[in-house]
Amino acid sequence: MTKLGDLLTEEALRDVRPSILAVGEAARARHQNVVAVLFYGSCLRDGDDDGKIADLYLIVGKYRHAHKGFLAASFNWLLPPNVGYVETSYDGRIIRAKYAVISLRDFERATSGRWFHSYIWARFAQPCRLTYWREDKDKNRVLSALVEATRTMAREINPLLPSQATAETFWVRGFGETYRAELRSEGPGRAAEIFAADRVRYEAIWDGLKMPPTGGRLWARCKWAVRRPWGKVLSVARLVKAAFTFEDGGTYILWKIERHSGVGVTPTPWQRRHPVLASTVLAWRLYRRGAFK
Repeated sequence: MTKLGDLLTEEALRDVRPSILAVGEAARARHQNVVAVLFYGSCLRDGDDDGKIADLYLIVGKYRHAHKGFLAASFNWLLPPNVGYVETSYDGRIIRAKYAVISLRDFERATSGRWFHSYIWARFAQPCRLTYWREDKDKNRVLSALVEATRTMAREINPLLPSQATAETFWVRGFGETYRAELRSEGPGRAAEIFAADRVRYEAIWDGLKMPPTGGRLWARCKWAVRRPWGKVLSVARLVKAAFTFEDGGTYILWKIERHSGVGVTPTPWQRRHPVLASTVLAWRLYRRGAFK
């Protein structure tokens, strides 16, 4: 393998906390045909999952095998990924995770740059852990896709950089561009904070890339100019889709409200299965208890 491949493989196969393995198993139990599970995001970056929500990706073989319903499978195929929320008990605590479902084929396409938008490859150019794989061939395909995500970032960002670019220049510009192409709440300094939090890692990856700035600056700028509005349209479309496909989304929203207001309600099994229909009743109960005004 290349130096970059070695670095990213070693990183992805590092051990994670047992609590993350437990919530990953709980998420995997929701779906058939899961071939791999990836853990990434702020809980990994901070090394803490207490009172937080872990971020997972469930990589599946076929959407029609991963979902029980035709609607969820169809939406997952049309606009991946679908999202879900899961809780599990571990060592006397409730461990929570928000997870996305995507097929292995789509994951490979998205990290390779064959998907125009940066939604997937920007996330997985950042640290992640491969916490489960079904077979060695699945593991190898996912690891190769993670390497390709970082290379795709380089291909799309390098033309924007000055001739004497550094690791910091590359990553801060890269994260900044990808944040602007989504509906995200990060402030202008967030990209620099992420780089500073793991500087040694990002500098090592930059050294392993061995890809100096290239030409095509105007073309690269044009692509990013298109990605910004297109990415926001996709973000809105995913939000609309989530109203119908978010696995246990009602529980997730209620937990968020309770966390911020201190007021909670327990949905019935019917309300869990039909969060859109139950939303008016639950919102009224929360309002009467003072969750919001």
